[in-house]
Amino acid sequence: FRDIMPPGRINRYDCVEVRFKNNHKDFYRICGNLSLSPGDIVAVEAVPGHDVGIVSLSGPSVFRQMKRKNVDPKNLEIRKIYRKAKPTDIEKWYASIERELPTMKRTKAIIEQLKLEMKLNDVEFQGDGTKAIFYYTAEDRVDFRTLIKMLADEFKIRIEMRQIGARQESAKLGGIGSCGRELCCSTYIHHFQSLSTNTARVQQLSLKPQKLAGQCGKLKGCLNYELPIYNDILKSFPDASMPLKTKKGRAFHHKSDIFKELMWYNYENDAGNLMAIPVENVKKVMRLNKKGKFPENLEDFAISKENKIDDDSVSSKEDLSKLAD
Repeated sequence: FRDIMPPGRINRYDCVEVRFKNNHKDFYRICGNLSLSPGDIVAVEAVPGHDVGIVSLSGPSVFRQMKRKNVDPKNLEIRKIYRKAKPTDIEKWYASIERELPTMKRTKAIIEQLKLEMKLNDVEFQGDGTKAIFYYTAEDRVDFRTLIKMLADEFKIRIEMRQIGARQESAKLGGIGSCGRELCCSTYIHHFQSLSTNTARVQQLSLKPQKLAGQCGKLKGCLNYELPIYNDILKSFPDASMPLKTKKGRAFHHKSDIFKELMWYNYENDAGNLMAIPVENVKKVMRLNKKGKFPENLEDFAISKENKIDDDSVSSKEDLSKLAD
């Protein structure tokens, strides 16, 4: 009962989450008795001047989000919300947004003129029009001191160059994935988890680079969706690295189906044919092997056979390593 608030008393949450262009989000502290709700347009602290964004989250949900992102609500460095945006703030904000496309086109021309090995992806103006962030990708280190000087002289604003990776570039550009839907990275995935080719191996996916790679040339972010489920279920499967020993010979694991609870094995001297064996039967054979007993063959424990189709033979470790983060 200690957590129940008395009548007429409101539990105050003094931080909100604010969304900017390209779904970039940050946390800000409310000043004074300002009451904010999701969807409100606000003027927030920036260096220098102020920026304009839209409140995306308020109330107790903000603190759960801050905890998830390891942000301390008591941190004094959290920037402030000055006020709800006035009509003049919104007019400046719209004017700044309209400057972004012409600025981007002109900047690309300057980059080409200077022959810099970099690719400009996006330009984001601050709400008050005094500063702009230029997002770019580059393979190697780029000396853009001359570029910054030329941009500052031409646009009369403060310039910030920010390098992004291939995933962030795809998120900004957007597009349609092989599934027919919008790219996950440009819709709702804003915090990328590390990916490796082992993620695909655990899920028994084809290791062909052209099947695993997204439009950014890296492993698809959706590979992480079902990985925890596979890891949990595979804990109940026997050790796939242990061969099954029979009087006919040893058999090695090739693949598994966690939904049908089957494991495929083939004899070491007969790599072309696979036997689908239920998990319980695999465990039974392993228990016999531990006791020093060897069944006549594995066919008695299998429920079906199939020819081995190795669609991973065209993949190379070097090609796959380029996809990983």
